[in-house]
Amino acid sequence: MRSPAKLIAAFAVVAIGAFAAFLLTPQRSAPEARFSLLSGKSFVTSELRGKVTVVNFWATWCPDCVKEMPKMIEAHRKYSARGYETVAVAVRDRPERVAEFARKRALPFTVALDAGGDVSRLFGNVRITPTTFIIDKKGRMLRRFVGEPEWSEFDRIVEKALAEPA
Repeated sequence: MRSPAKLIAAFAVVAIGAFAAFLLTPQRSAPEARFSLLSGKSFVTSELRGKVTVVNFWATWCPDCVKEMPKMIEAHRKYSARGYETVAVAVRDRPERVAEFARKRALPFTVALDAGGDVSRLFGNVRITPTTFIIDKKGRMLRRFVGEPEWSEFDRIVEKALAEPA
């Protein structure tokens, strides 16, 4: 008979492996999420098909999010003319703070609010900010970065995705 500690350890290894496989499975489809914008309008993930899309989960109170935002702006400006879209999803944040942040920094991309956590849950229960997803033109998730992206890898993935046909 196996000891409880060995059974728990075996279960943990299997669970971690299954979770890692889920997160790292290449080219799984992005979830069909509804993004609620600061303007009050909304759209769904499938409306972004045909574009390489970055979905960035962030918050105004998150120092690492604020630190990476100039690079997100730079990437958006660098690639947007080539069919690239950025959706910055503010999580656990007050709409007025998000609106003020976006206005002061002249964010050139779409800013959404995830007050209820629905979008975060659909994207794999995002709990750490910043977390960034790169989605290709066909709606497949190419990469997830937890924390600030490694920007040379980010650029490499985006460039390759932009070069692919829709």
